[in-house]
Amino acid sequence: MNEFDVSYYLDTSALLPYYREEKASQPIQEFLSSLKAPVIISDLTEIEFASALSRWVRMKEITEAQASLVENGFAEDSRSGLFRRLSLTTKHYRQAKKWISSRKTALRTLDALHLACCFSASAKMVTCDAVLVQAANVLKTPCFFIAGG
Repeated sequence: MNEFDVSYYLDTSALLPYYREEKASQPIQEFLSSLKAPVIISDLTEIEFASALSRWVRMKEITEAQASLVENGFAEDSRSGLFRRLSLTTKHYRQAKKWISSRKTALRTLDALHLACCFSASAKMVTCDAVLVQAANVLKTPCFFIAGG
């Protein structure tokens, strides 16, 4: 497999800066615009995305109207083929449990599921979460860290 055959899985920490100005926004935008193939996300990414929007509105970090714009932008990007959605299955839960039960990392439940989705798709994880990067390295799962998320 060469560098052009690599699939990428975007966790929520890397997806959110694409839609809201954060330290990692520019590198995430440059990264996504450099890719030819769609980026893999999961059902989990979508629910965490919705949860973040809800929290931002509750905390008055964004308005309801801004949240709707972000939500619509994400939906349009999904329809246009920027993302390829992966549904969680029993194998993802089993892999996540196996990794957590090994007690070799500080992997949290939802991050373990993200990593299991990425692993099953033979993709490279893209994240802004340093703890997830450390766990991915221990578990020998390819990972690309973008600082600032």
